[in-house]
Parts: sequence; structure tokens; C-alpha cells
Amino acid sequence: MSYKMINISEELFKYNPWWEGEYSLSLIPREKYIRYLESNLKNRDIILITGLRRVGKTSIMKLMISRLLKDVKPEHILYVSLDSIPLEPFSTMEILREYRKIFKIPLEQKVYVFFDEAGCRTNIHQELKNLYDSENVKIFASSSSATILNDTRAMLTGRARLIEIMPLDFREYLQFKSITIKRSQTYLLESYFEEYMKNGGIPEYVLTGDVTYLDSLIESVIYKDIVSAFGVRDVGMVKDFYRLVMERAGKLVSINKIARILDISPDTARRYLEYFRRTYLIHLVERKGKVNERIKAPRKIYSADIGIRNLFTGFRDKGAIFENLVYLSIKEKQPLYIYQNGVEIDFYWDDTILEVKYGRNIEDKQKDFFENYPAKRKLLISTISDYLDMIGFVVR
Repeated sequence: MSYKMINISEELFKYNPWWEGEYSLSLIPREKYIRYLESNLKNRDIILITGLRRVGKTSIMKLMISRLLKDVKPEHILYVSLDSIPLEPFSTMEILREYRKIFKIPLEQKVYVFFDEAGCRTNIHQELKNLYDSENVKIFASSSSATILNDTRAMLTGRARLIEIMPLDFREYLQFKSITIKRSQTYLLESYFEEYMKNGGIPEYVLTGDVTYLDSLIESVIYKDIVSAFGVRDVGMVKDFYRLVMERAGKLVSINKIARILDISPDTARRYLEYFRRTYLIHLVERKGKVNERIKAPRKIYSADIGIRNLFTGFRDKGAIFENLVYLSIKEKQPLYIYQNGVEIDFYWDDTILEVKYGRNIEDKQKDFFENYPAKRKLLISTISDYLDMIGFVVR
């Protein structure tokens, strides 16, 4: 056991350079997420950080560590990636105990622990619960798969809070591109926004423009988070299914129709769609109505990132792209769509309806339906200015 513990010690020092010297980062801060993490530092809740691969979860953890180092002793902060092969044989409890042993930190003394890629651990819910119940520890745990949320035995109920890291929004996109818009230059906003509509918000792709990076991202999700995790054998079919889904982003998706096109069973199609949802490649929106109506009705599908969608479809159908971006900006409101008598309204939440018409007006039956629908607030987003007003974008 002592030999194994020495290996843990060596691995931990590799992951935590602030233990042995100054620590500096050249990362671009994403303040809205850092503010959320900072606002939850004083409570005991485990913070679960989720989102698509390479969307910036690790960077946000490292940025948070950098902020903590201003007020917390370096040796009271531990970061490890739980997909590390050397650490694979050890439980999180063993890792944490060895860490406390290195610095002689008693159990009752508070430490801050960052477990990256925690979803790789089969029993992660039990492990996190045990740490929460037995030690004075503030835990941040990340996962690129929604499996960390699949807490079937409710181990973390009342013990955890969730934050989903999204691709860059338009403000962050400008920040990552080092673009500052002056009040005298607001006329430039539209061209920069169209660029954003084309590129999307995967941080590294925004910085480099290397399209092969998006290719490798999709390959990584498909092979690591779907094929390996769920034991899928037909990799080609998974890729074909995803390509077909991207072509339908912003539209209603019929499981039966996709199944017929790909010559697979509806159950298989339904299962694949769930894989994409659980790995954050897509988001699904249900129809407003009674529970059975919501379950049976087709769902609308949106890409997690518009740059990924454009990789498969090309930069076309700007209306669908624009609607996808509107959805991503209101996703946290958990909107539904409305469909009655052959007429659709894009989004509904909290007595609010929102219709997206990029460069167009609502007409005929849909206009009547929109105007007469019993909602307190009605939003029509048809221009870039409408969108920027909706998200509260202000040129300073």
C-alpha cells in the first residue's frame, strides 16, 4: 500500500503546481461562471459542473483555483482529474486522505477539492456523499456526461448544486476575439454577430479558427462518451444519426421518420437521441401541454453549439441558426414550444411567449394565434437588435 501511496503523492504534485511555487494563468476569464462559484464558496454544497466536452469546464476550475489562491493557503487546494490512469485504482477518499497526509491537514480543517472528469467514476455519487458526510471539504466536480446527474439513489439530494457551462455567448465571443465595440461603432455589431452565427462558441475554435478542432471534439464525444460508455457497436450509424439530427436543428424531430430514413428501429433511434442529449451535443424542447401530450409529441431539437451545427450543414438557413442562438440564451428557463391546430409558437415559459422570425414578420394564422394567445408577455425576435436587447447587451 505504501508504494501505491507514493504514486498518488507524485501524481498529486503534478496536478497541483501551486504547492511548489507561484501559479499564473493566461486564460480568459468567464466571469458569470466564476461569480456563481464564488457565491457558493461559503455553503457546504457540492458544486457539479457539467457541459459539453471542451466547452471550458477545466479552464473555469483552474480560474476558480487562481481566485482562491488570493485568500486560501495553496496546500488547502487540491485538483485532480479522475480519468488519470495512475489514480484509477484509488477511491476519492483514498486520494483525499493521502493529500491530507502530505500536508498534515486534519479532517476537521477545511480544504477545497476539484475533481475533474468525475463522471468517469462508476460510484461517484456514493464517493462524493461519503466525503461530504465525513470531512470538512468543499467539492467541485465536473463531468462531460449527464451520468453525474443520474443519481438514481438520490445520494446527493440536498447536498449538491448544478451549473452547466455553455458555449460562449455573444459577449464572451467578443471578449475571446479581443473585440471592443465603442458607442460610435455600434454599426459594427451586426457584422460581428453574423460572424458569431457562423463560428459558434467553442472557446478553442473561436481562438484558433481550426475546423479540425471541432471534428476532433465530435469524434471524442462519440468514441469516449457514447461508443465506449454505452457499448454502442455501430459507430457509423451513430455518426449518420448525428449528421441527420444536425440538419434538423431548430425543427420538430420525429423518431419514427428518422428511424425509417436510417433503417433502424424507433427504439434504437430514441436511444441514440438520448445519448446525444446526455453528452450535451443536443438539447430537446418538449411541447406545452399535459404530461401525456408532452411525452408523445415530437420534440424540437437544438444544437449545443451553432459552430458544430454549421460544420455539418454549412452556413445556411440563418433563420434556423438564429433561432438556435435564441434558444441557447433562454435555455435555463426550460422553455416549451406551443403547437395548436397546425400553428406553432417557438417558446413558452412563465406566462411568456417568444417567436423567432429572422428578418421576417409573423403572418396570417400564426400572427392571429400569437396576438390572441393568453400570455402576459409576448416577444418577437426578428432582428439582431431584438436579440441583443433581449439578452441585455449594452455597448459601454
